[in-house]
Amino acid sequence: MHQQLITEKISSILEATDDTYEVKLTQLLDNAKRIFIAGAGRSRLVGNFFAMRLVHGGYDVNVVGEIVTPSIKKGDLLIIISGSGETEQLIAFTKRAREIGANIVLISAKSDSTIGDMADAVFQIGRSEQYGKVKGMPMGTVFELSTLIFLEAIISHIIHEKGISEEVMRSRHANLE
Repeated sequence: MHQQLITEKISSILEATDDTYEVKLTQLLDNAKRIFIAGAGRSRLVGNFFAMRLVHGGYDVNVVGEIVTPSIKKGDLLIIISGSGETEQLIAFTKRAREIGANIVLISAKSDSTIGDMADAVFQIGRSEQYGKVKGMPMGTVFELSTLIFLEAIISHIIHEKGISEEVMRSRHANLE
């Protein structure tokens, strides 16, 4: 019962998400010198998943907040993952990136927000009204799981578009584990 509830809800969110996003986001990724990904809480974990897959796809990626993260520069892309687009720390990151001249993308449940107003592009996952309370999926679960699957679909688009084999991806996978 609960598996069906979750899969049906996520499916409805993804069906309501603009299907042109995969091409648009891939173009932004391809045009960036380097990619920086930021999120807070579980959205940060979703960002970590995406960062790892982008590395496997051959992109130069950094996760904001890691001790070895370099400074962002003009021509880089900052991807913020935030359901609300209002997380204070992420607003600060966005302001700083904007001052420096980096490109900014917000992936969110809301098209209108403080971060969205500063971003060059907003990718809204589903429609705002789909994010009311969902029994059995508390505290942002709907956004996080939908975004995780959305971003995995972006990776699928990239590897098919570029013809990246699993063997090539595996050669880029961490080997000190």
